[in-house]
Amino acid sequence: MTYKNIISAILSVSLIIILSSCNSQSIDNTAQESEIDLFAMDTYMSLKAYGTTGETALQKASDKIKALETTLSVTNEESEIFRLNSAGGKKTEISSDTAFLIERSLEINKETNGAFDITLYPVTKEWGFTTGSYKIPSQARIDELLANVGSDNILLDTDGNYVSLKNEANIDLGGIAKGYAGSCAEDIIKAEGVTSAILNMGGNVQTIGTKPDGSSWKVGIQDPSDSTQLVGTVEVADKAVVTSGGYERYFEDELGNIYWHILDPKTGYSAKTDIISVTVIGSDGTTCDALSTSLFVMGTEKSVDYLKTYRNHDAVIVSNDNTLYITKGIINEFKASNEFSGYKIITI
Repeated sequence: MTYKNIISAILSVSLIIILSSCNSQSIDNTAQESEIDLFAMDTYMSLKAYGTTGETALQKASDKIKALETTLSVTNEESEIFRLNSAGGKKTEISSDTAFLIERSLEINKETNGAFDITLYPVTKEWGFTTGSYKIPSQARIDELLANVGSDNILLDTDGNYVSLKNEANIDLGGIAKGYAGSCAEDIIKAEGVTSAILNMGGNVQTIGTKPDGSSWKVGIQDPSDSTQLVGTVEVADKAVVTSGGYERYFEDELGNIYWHILDPKTGYSAKTDIISVTVIGSDGTTCDALSTSLFVMGTEKSVDYLKTYRNHDAVIVSNDNTLYITKGIINEFKASNEFSGYKIITI
């Protein structure tokens, strides 16, 4: 079996997003710039802020991101999630961060009719996507693990921040944690008086305010088939921009069949839909993160219905029939690249 690691592609697109977001000709050169680079939550992050309190703000934000990584990691034996998954169904005390994310995950699970499910972790682990030791599980093994998948296996007491897991269920907050980390960092940075910042968190971009000159940030959306190219750019201010696609993490078998890490909770296999990538834009990075995965699993028809129902988020969907689906809230802020200028555009 041949495996393909695309960390280098992720790093490449990170640079594209930063360069697309910070045009040196439009930045106010009188604004004091601060920057912190770190590796957390399995990705390289670059945090940039403008203003006299930027350095302090970024350091506090970086510390919070690292703390959340320790708390929410599914593999770190010191984490709350590892302790919960190892509790054998016993009631376990958790922090307010973990309680909030579990509660929000359960809400999104209902909104998306199960497309987002944090109890899918044992299946994801069986495929090797959490360890890098990839394999194709047998159907019997997948069926066995799916028997314990379902958000009804989570019993959450938000009053006392306690949770227990039924039926040998395990959870993983990886599909929502990075968006939450971005939201927390945003709150910290704003509390320090910073009004202009951009946080590139490896596929997740959180913008704070506008550029120092008052213009919008321009964030690039990666071409799913070429990490050095863009689908287009979207202009945003005070928004999160989160992209998901099968290209992020995958492996190939000896026949060239591709298996990516976004699994369908109903089948236990890589989600097979007509979506190649989906980008969600909104003021709440936590929800954007979870929805980018959910919509990918749902496919275009169900995603369009969802986006028409919940108008508090925008999206750019790239389908496999050379069509771009764009919500009307950002249709004027999106500009397709030359490679995608010939695509049919459907406004949602």
